Amino acid sequence: MKITKQVTVFDAADLAAESTFWAGLLGGTVEAEDDWHTVYVDGAPRLGFQLAPNHVQPDWPHGEQQQIHLDLYVEDLGPAHDEATALGARLLQAASDPTATEGFQVYADPAGHPFCLCWG
Repeated sequence: MKITKQVTVFDAADLAAESTFWAGLLGGTVEAEDDWHTVYVDGAPRLGFQLAPNHVQPDWPHGEQQQIHLDLYVEDLGPAHDEATALGARLLQAASDPTATEGFQVYADPAGHPFCLCWG
């Protein structure tokens, strides 16, 4: 089997909020249809968003199971944190030592999907 393209797909009740958030975080653009949005980065499709009107947010870490999460490695946590939260991310778990040589912080996107900003 030869895979020619890989796109990670998120379910979301608010496609505009979800796709705009991820396009902003990844430096991409949104191509929107009625029940599907695609985020393109450098001209390539990276993430898909499928309309799910009854989507239930995961309650990380103790409630509903997380449905997916991404680890995004950044050069500098401070500016990355500021940008993610300005775009609508919520901090779920701060690093115990953000000055350590490696680590991560856990966030939720607008639909509640957890993701991590990692370094090191």
